[in-house]
Amino acid sequence: MDAMKRYLRSPAAVIGLILLLFVIAMAISAGLLYPRDPLALAGRPLIWPFSNPRFLLGTDNSGRDIAAQIFYGARISLLIGGVATAIAIVIGILVGAFSGYYGGWVDNVLMRITEAFQTLPNFVLLLVLVAVFGSTLTTVTIAVGVVSWPAPARLTRAEFLSLRNREFVQAGKTLGMKDIHLILGEILPNALPPVIVYASVVMAVAILLESALAFLRLSDPNVASWGNLIGLGRDVLRVQWYVSAIPGIAILATVLAVSLVGQGLNDALNPRLKGR
Repeated sequence: MDAMKRYLRSPAAVIGLILLLFVIAMAISAGLLYPRDPLALAGRPLIWPFSNPRFLLGTDNSGRDIAAQIFYGARISLLIGGVATAIAIVIGILVGAFSGYYGGWVDNVLMRITEAFQTLPNFVLLLVLVAVFGSTLTTVTIAVGVVSWPAPARLTRAEFLSLRNREFVQAGKTLGMKDIHLILGEILPNALPPVIVYASVVMAVAILLESALAFLRLSDPNVASWGNLIGLGRDVLRVQWYVSAIPGIAILATVLAVSLVGQGLNDALNPRLKGR
């Protein structure tokens, strides 16, 4: 309850939450407002926004309704962002928890693997994975999650290093608790708040990574995603700039919303702010 009050005291966090709820509402209502296939031809190509009441946001190069693609694109962005974040956080927590708890050679091996993943930039490694395993929606989502886990792993490791010698952990060892119980049942709940906050960063980056892939036409072309629409508008950018600008604004608003919510969670869950 106190954390919720601290969250609601931040205007930026509230704005971010409202924006995020609006994007979620778009994703949920897409099928109701636009029951047809969003990639089906709907009218003549390149109708400007607000010039035809049937197409409030206009049509793209092929005559497909941009508004329908924006609403269905919200589903794709939230799906990829959410699932990829879950994959990255789960891998990161497991690697960071065992590395920080055991230390020694376990820590050395796991951190060398983490550093190997960080040798290449996320997007370059993502391009390699997509080139090898294909560009279906499932593959792209898993690939984004796989390239995003090192930072959560390092954060989890740092938390475990600071908690593993605390009194409650030593008491658990004295009582004969197994390591897995100490890791998952005792230390992890205390290490989770900063990891949960960082999940918002992972989700924002995941949405941007998928959009960048789609812009390069390396993501799944059979789904209505914001990145695909931006890539399509690249061919008519000098004249019909709205084709790329509208999904670009949608991506900007979503990433901003996720970032503001993450900052609000950080302020709400930070123990140093509890006395305020």
